[in-house]
Amino acid sequence: MLARIHSCWVQGVDGLPVTVEVAVQSGLPVFTVVGLPATAVKESKDRVFSALSHHGQRFTGKRITVNLAPADLHKSGSGFDLPIAIGLLAALGSIDERDLKGTALAGELGLDGRLRSIRGAVALALGCRDRGHGRLVLPAPDVDAASIVPGIEIVGAESLSDVLRGLESDTWLRPGNGTPLPSRDPGPDLSDVRGQTLAKRALVIAAAGGHNLLLSGPPGAGKTMLARRLPGLLPELTPAERLDVTRVASVAGLVPAGTLPGHVRPFRAPHHTISAGGLIGGGSPPRPGEASLAHLGVLFLDELPEFRRSVLETLRQPLETGLVRLSRVRYAVEFPARFQLVAAMNPCPCGFGGDDCVCGPSEFQRYRARISGPLLDRIDLHVSVGAAPWSDLLPDRPARRITPTVRGQVARARRRQRSRGVAMNADIEAAAIWEACDLNDAALRLLEDAVRHFRLSARSVHRVLRVSRTVADLGDAVRVEADHLAEAVRMRTGGGWALPRSRGGLHN
Repeated sequence: MLARIHSCWVQGVDGLPVTVEVAVQSGLPVFTVVGLPATAVKESKDRVFSALSHHGQRFTGKRITVNLAPADLHKSGSGFDLPIAIGLLAALGSIDERDLKGTALAGELGLDGRLRSIRGAVALALGCRDRGHGRLVLPAPDVDAASIVPGIEIVGAESLSDVLRGLESDTWLRPGNGTPLPSRDPGPDLSDVRGQTLAKRALVIAAAGGHNLLLSGPPGAGKTMLARRLPGLLPELTPAERLDVTRVASVAGLVPAGTLPGHVRPFRAPHHTISAGGLIGGGSPPRPGEASLAHLGVLFLDELPEFRRSVLETLRQPLETGLVRLSRVRYAVEFPARFQLVAAMNPCPCGFGGDDCVCGPSEFQRYRARISGPLLDRIDLHVSVGAAPWSDLLPDRPARRITPTVRGQVARARRRQRSRGVAMNADIEAAAIWEACDLNDAALRLLEDAVRHFRLSARSVHRVLRVSRTVADLGDAVRVEADHLAEAVRMRTGGGWALPRSRGGLHN
């Protein structure tokens, strides 16, 4: 007696197909799971036996073998409980295997037969759809989130009995009963930040072009307030982006049970004590890190020099490629990580800089050396944020909300960028940037002077050009003029990092 049940499991953020083969023979009562199962998969036999016992099924004098094919891939997770249980019943003849045609199953069983939520339901739905399955049976809490995947029917059940009833009479829990998240959370408004005209302008440019941003200034100047207002300036997620973001969050177990995912872009702000694995992902099985959880959103690193340098260096590849590639002995996976980096830092160890600084030259150099030049080179905008003057802090009439207006400006700039064939200017290839900017003679001379004066690298030149293209788009300009380029150069060199070099090194 042999039964084959279709299922799926998650590796990285991809759903991979698995065929659960169940053979039941007479003999000594033995339950064996083969096919490189992890510990949670091996333990499924106890959960399955208990759940089926509650259903009235007995296995005395039966030798049971479960094979998870393909057998050369390590399997993990508790989602194989349900397909193993259904496979056992099919092998024993309790259900007709023909009722399972075109259907895949995944879910964790409790000892009483109830179904519990599993990680990665959205990734499983995508994997099953891509392999031609027409229906996926999931635990009830996962149905609504997985229902955003088009092209496959998502149905749910609360217990093993519900699954058997559904296979017999097609009575399932259908999506649509979840609580949707708000389509747009207004969030904090940009008008809450008093003063800081230059920093606000940099934030708008960063939002319009998808540029990375570094804010440097004393404590309490408003760096964190500015960073937390960036998601409100960004366009809502498109349906395809929403699916991509939800897939990553589902694998990480961050989609609340019984809810539909919203449209707001993610904002992640890890603490500076985070490990390299926590930032870019890892573990066994591999899980996405903060960089991937910020995919298509904002990754905010506050107190940037306090992060371990080895941890920060892991961001260099995803900042360039939008992917995290992890290669280990047992697996090689890719996590999407096309995030927008916003970092904040104090100008020196004491935090105040300028005339109030009490740091010596050696302390200052050690503090700045915690951040490598190659990482800084990948940040488009370097902006100093000074302390707000008293006149900006005085109370006045209630401030008018400006975030919706700025979001409209950002949306118009993004539409101009899409008309040129890119989602945002930060994605323009180096080979196409000169044509996109179409610099005149005055702008070319200004750029040449900036390269010589500030010793800009080739990567820095391309990033300055991308930012200048964004400045021009915000002004509805067809070509990049000298004043657009001048603002981009100022935004690149205003944080005290790309100033003229001398034999003594980099001066503030």
